[in-house]
Amino acid sequence: MTSPLPTSVPEGRWTPRLWGTLLVLCAAMFLDALDVLMVGVALPSIGSDLHLTTSSLQWVVSGYILGYGGLLLLGGRTADLLGRRQVFLVALGVFAVASLLGGLVDSGPLLIASRFIKGLSAAFTAPAGLSIITTTFAEGPLRNRALSIYTTCAATGFSMGLVLSGLLTEASWRLTMLLPAPIALIALIAGLRLLPRSAREKDHNGYDIPGAVLGTASMLLLVFTVVQAPQAGWASARTLLSFLAAAVLLTAFVAVERRSAGPLIRLGVLRSGTQVRAQLGAMAFFGSYVGFQFLVTLYMQSLLGWSALHTALAFLPAGALVAVSSTKVGAFVDRFGTQRLIAVGFASMVVGYALFLRVGLDPVYATAVLPSMLLIGAACALVFPSLNIQATSGVEDHEQGMVSGLLNTSVQVGGAIFLAVVTAVVTAHTPDHPSPAAVLDSYRPGLIVVTGIALAGLLVTLTGLRSRRSHHSLVVAGSPRRETEPLIDGTQPLTEEAEALTEEAEALTREPDAHRVAVRD
Repeated sequence: MTSPLPTSVPEGRWTPRLWGTLLVLCAAMFLDALDVLMVGVALPSIGSDLHLTTSSLQWVVSGYILGYGGLLLLGGRTADLLGRRQVFLVALGVFAVASLLGGLVDSGPLLIASRFIKGLSAAFTAPAGLSIITTTFAEGPLRNRALSIYTTCAATGFSMGLVLSGLLTEASWRLTMLLPAPIALIALIAGLRLLPRSAREKDHNGYDIPGAVLGTASMLLLVFTVVQAPQAGWASARTLLSFLAAAVLLTAFVAVERRSAGPLIRLGVLRSGTQVRAQLGAMAFFGSYVGFQFLVTLYMQSLLGWSALHTALAFLPAGALVAVSSTKVGAFVDRFGTQRLIAVGFASMVVGYALFLRVGLDPVYATAVLPSMLLIGAACALVFPSLNIQATSGVEDHEQGMVSGLLNTSVQVGGAIFLAVVTAVVTAHTPDHPSPAAVLDSYRPGLIVVTGIALAGLLVTLTGLRSRRSHHSLVVAGSPRRETEPLIDGTQPLTEEAEALTEEAEALTREPDAHRVAVRD
């Protein structure tokens, strides 16, 4: 297993090999994120060229999401058990081949199959890449800087997907499928030389085959049900039975994991409030953004008549803001902690989404659209890196792949679920014979739902700030105190004496007149 870099290594003096390792991982993460959204603008051209129906065309997008979201838990644990470097490189090679096939096929089923394989391979590269970073860079400023660059590349991929898709689709939709192939191949060749070797986990108490089968099956069925629900009907027997079956499989999965000697997911990690807030925040963050991007793309192309290129350029300020911030977020985390940055980011998201509710059928871009794009870009730059840092902090090396897979699963499942919800809300408010004004009115409830999802993420984050403050702010007067370093979420850890007196301090707060209590900021 690769040892973390010593904390004495100065941040500004990373070796060329270390930078090369980080760039290889960033390239793979950028491609994983890019492929989630890049195909969106190209769908009309794909449907026309391959003669696909609307329902078949949906699976060009959903096939990737199904493979990606359904196998992330398995991908993360596989990286821990079989070696992160090996899993990453094999999956990256499969991703490159699938990208090449996707750009060359001439039938819908083959294109959908290639998209599923790409999603499957991304389900292994994403957690393996993140766990390589967290086991190579020591926890603290070094890791924060590396993760801020890495996750900003992912956020840039999400933000720039439509931009690149719009540019490439002007020439041919096949270029959107082919673009990842040479990038993945270059990253693979560089990775063979640069990525640190990692040993397989030896003391893993065997392979959790039942957990792997149940976990993968439950995630695949859940994602499949969610992406099909808007078409099949949320209240249809098919959808309800699928959700019931997914719940049964998840229940069985939890039961198996509680009894397994080497579980696919150690359920104890979810006893941490910080970890749970990171997972819920990831769902809210990506779910709201995917829903917003979906609605705005429809608004610009269907109602305003903008071309794919013009639509892509409208999103450019958000992507550019994310890209230029990559070297700054780590320093902000060191100074303010993840919880505060996540809260500020979600607040920026809520305001950005709410401002977009003002748009009309003849908007002035600079005043109606640009403010939202800038606020949402700033939110992506703050929230996504901070969530990754928070989720992986304090986790042992042998479980980094597991936690990385869990976080990426939250991202993808959140995106699938909330996009389906937003789509259902818009569909329910669309009249039978819609005028442009009526169509715009049908989008507004969806935008309200998107804003509400981001607001829920903000509220979850604020509960963490409040609980931390109440837990760490009271020290009994006269108790010894020593200086300690701040926790990764920006709060001060308890001294040993304060930990021993936590219960007494909580009791004292209910009787402020009977005891003397010093309040520490």
